Amino acid sequence: MSLTQYTHDPRDREFMQLAIEKANESIPVEKAYCVGAVLVQNGQQLTSGFSREIPGNTHAEECALLKLKDIEEAKGGTMYTTMEPCSTRLSGNRPCTDRLIEAQIARVVMGVREPPNLVQCTGLQQLRDSGIEVFVVPDVEDACFAPNQHIIKH
Repeated sequence: MSLTQYTHDPRDREFMQLAIEKANESIPVEKAYCVGAVLVQNGQQLTSGFSREIPGNTHAEECALLKLKDIEEAKGGTMYTTMEPCSTRLSGNRPCTDRLIEAQIARVVMGVREPPNLVQCTGLQQLRDSGIEVFVVPDVEDACFAPNQHIIKH
């Protein structure tokens, strides 16, 4: 079975566009990607986040989850993220895959796989192994990579 499952749902594309807008708010730093995330429950946006939005070298998905009043709100929700959730953190912080699994997210919809520039990411497989559905929105690669030109040289 291929690791990549695509979604062609227009709602997934709409929420991914919001995540891309959040990614563009990230301030680039040398050894970290600029990622955006949007947490959705029952078709409604609950929170959003972007890389380093909250102090402490935070990631986009982490920021979105931290903004919840109660982490239970995330249970069964969908996390839209412009890049594959991290499975390893160079900073030593908890990976986003662990956070999403603990929050009992039901679906993750992402824009691109994490390139192997910084770490070898296995987030997609870890999420699937935990029973979380993972989908990729097609044709958003350029928009997801755009705020990351400081790391990804074409």
